[in-house]
Amino acid sequence: MRKAPLKTLSVHLFIVLLLFLVNGGRAQQTSKPKISVIGLLQELETEFNVKFSFADADLEGIQLHRPETENLESAIVQIISQTPLEIERLSDRYYSVILTDTLSICGTVLDNYENNTIPGATVRVLDTDIAMVTNMDGTFAFEEVPRTAIIQISHLGFKPYFISAKKLSNKAPCTSIALALSYQELEEVVVYKFLTDGLAKFSDGSIQMNTAEFGILPGLIEPDILQSAQAFPGIKSVDETVSDINIRGGTNDQNLILWDGIKMYQSGHFFGLISAFNPYLTDKITVIKNGTSSIYGDGVSGVMDLRTKNDIQNSVYGGAGFNLINGDVYGQIPLAENMAIQFSGRRSVTDFLETPTYTTFSEKAFQDSEVRTDNDFYFYDFTGKLLYDIDRYHKIRLSLIHINNDLDNFTLRPDGTDATESSLDQINISFGGSLESEWTDNFYTQANVYYTQYRLTAFSITESASRQLYQNNLVKESGAKLNTVYKLTPTLQWTNGYQFTETGIENITRINLPFFESSVKGVIRSHSVYSEFCFETEDRKLFAQVGGRLNYISNINTFEKVLIEPRLSISYEFARNFKVEALGEFKSQYTNQIIDLEQNFLGLEKRRWTLADENELPIVQSKQGSLGFNYDENRLYVGVEAFYKNVTGINVRTQGFQNEDQFDGEIGEYLVKGLEFLINKKTNDYSVWFSYAYNDNNYTFNTVDPPIFPNNLELEHSFTLAGNYNYNDFKIGVGFNYRSGKPYTRPDVTNPLDSSIFPNEINYEDPNSSSLPEYFRADASATYDFNLSKTIRASVGASVLNFTNRKNILNTYYRLNNTNEIETVQRASIGVTPNASFRIRF
Repeated sequence: MRKAPLKTLSVHLFIVLLLFLVNGGRAQQTSKPKISVIGLLQELETEFNVKFSFADADLEGIQLHRPETENLESAIVQIISQTPLEIERLSDRYYSVILTDTLSICGTVLDNYENNTIPGATVRVLDTDIAMVTNMDGTFAFEEVPRTAIIQISHLGFKPYFISAKKLSNKAPCTSIALALSYQELEEVVVYKFLTDGLAKFSDGSIQMNTAEFGILPGLIEPDILQSAQAFPGIKSVDETVSDINIRGGTNDQNLILWDGIKMYQSGHFFGLISAFNPYLTDKITVIKNGTSSIYGDGVSGVMDLRTKNDIQNSVYGGAGFNLINGDVYGQIPLAENMAIQFSGRRSVTDFLETPTYTTFSEKAFQDSEVRTDNDFYFYDFTGKLLYDIDRYHKIRLSLIHINNDLDNFTLRPDGTDATESSLDQINISFGGSLESEWTDNFYTQANVYYTQYRLTAFSITESASRQLYQNNLVKESGAKLNTVYKLTPTLQWTNGYQFTETGIENITRINLPFFESSVKGVIRSHSVYSEFCFETEDRKLFAQVGGRLNYISNINTFEKVLIEPRLSISYEFARNFKVEALGEFKSQYTNQIIDLEQNFLGLEKRRWTLADENELPIVQSKQGSLGFNYDENRLYVGVEAFYKNVTGINVRTQGFQNEDQFDGEIGEYLVKGLEFLINKKTNDYSVWFSYAYNDNNYTFNTVDPPIFPNNLELEHSFTLAGNYNYNDFKIGVGFNYRSGKPYTRPDVTNPLDSSIFPNEINYEDPNSSSLPEYFRADASATYDFNLSKTIRASVGASVLNFTNRKNILNTYYRLNNTNEIETVQRASIGVTPNASFRIRF
């Protein structure tokens, strides 16, 4: 082989070097960093002796590549081409710079697995009439879109995608948008902005809250998950708590609360006044009143399904904040490209700092007790989650939550005698894991396992330590679930699954004087199989979800039972913007909360979990149906729904009676017939709504005289008028709530006390034959967001609950005092309660 001449080799090397330098120069030019438009304008002012008039807030954060010209006019043209700014020449020296109200946008829609373009995807500019479908190459473009608009991109078989118009500006290359395939549900958003940002209603009748996009509700400066749910008609709390939510007249223990697929037996802090779930890592909350999917068992009144964030981010994100009750921190840290860890922690400041908010909360929580001389109370919760993607088709998730409430109380009677020491601890620890697998484009599975443990321990020493009372309630539950989703056609999917649950509950009561001891333990196992078809037409006018569950429930020593539970959810758009919805379900549950020893432990926690035994406590079963109509025309939503719900197998000990029937143990049922109405007017800047709910809620206990009487939780009429307003980064919300007074039972007027027996007893009128005064409360809140730096966003907030300081009576009952006289006990609502917060996120 001949060697190349030295001269020829030198020429080749020179050409290679030249190409490298040219390409390197181009790469360097392409990767040139961006600069602030404000800084560039200031440089041009100095260089060309001109003045640019602009608002700093409009231009803050806008960046561009430095124009490559020494000519002022050419530099201005390049600024306009790279930014959403208009520059007008006012004179030889002065120029006006404004941020345009509208902008042109464009994008390319892809699937997030193969990166194929998606033609025919629907692209809507929400709250406007602007809409189109993507071209054959998956592209779209709009002119004169409002800068603050939200763009919705949807296509059959994919999850809806929402993005701000500002992120799609065509001043830069058109943005690529990847849609995720939708396996579990054929969901269509009926209303995107429902009452406030981050609330959406779906075709199956469920309501979903997205905390990342959450706006503001009256009285809330942070997105308290369980408090926010009470903004919807039919969901209220008769005692103003978040841990005692009544859905369509049912008791709180009849709600199924799930956190990452784990059943929760504790949901509140501060004896129910604060939600126990940190909202800032919670991705979405699904609230279901009727028409429940067959994948859910339990919860005869309603379902609240909380899911934490489930995607791995490439960078660290998180936040922290505090208010006048507690402080918290949360975040996600990537450990590798396919692994990350999430965490959150919150602790109260109530044991070392007394704030106006804590004072008002304490007055409500402890109002039944006598004078307190010492009170040591605190709470905390923390969560952790490991996210691991085996590959893009298989994902492992491990979740942990721990909740704790601790109270030590020392009470002294007004005369300075008979000191009482009480302690109350609530501890919940739960952990679970899931494996999500996508086997083909049409077949998806999810396997879940979990373990949860809840313990309530109460101890009281009275009368110079001569009388001691100990109570313990322990719940241990483990479960496993396999869910499969098969997409038969683009419009039809089939869901099947199996669920196993084992629940063990122990209740211990021990009194030393007079001596009494009780220990009750039980275990129930449940095997369930379910199947469900979900269909949605291509034009999305008809949605149908039909399925059912088959449950085999057994208590090792006492009973076996098989229950069939059909489920139905249908919606049909019979005219433009008009829909009719029909929902129905059969459900059952074998866990209940009994209310025992009503006057012990300061009236704070009287509810203890127990299992059905098919004797004194049957399995509770419900049947519910509803029919609704709604009109949704972007900016206006009007909905009305009538429902019928019958719940059987209830025991008076689970209902909170405070008359002669409270300990008799009768078995009965309740029937609720009602109507719910909501009208919501909304724009990009404000949302105003009015809701009304009517309930006719009656018990039937055949052994009680009379056998039919009003339910303890009946709120015959309830009204809400509320609204919020957004101006740039400032948000304000104001709301007014009115409802009928709940029923209660008074002593007989002519013969209030039966002294013929010992101990004496109170003679009552017919059960729940009287009503408390009507309830009215007004709340307000406001928040303001701002930048601390380029990467840190901050917000401050203030709220006032019950700013009219109206004293509402929540409950009235009667008891005999030490002198055998009838004593009236009234529980009042929370007084005027201010709160303030400061938060950062990055």
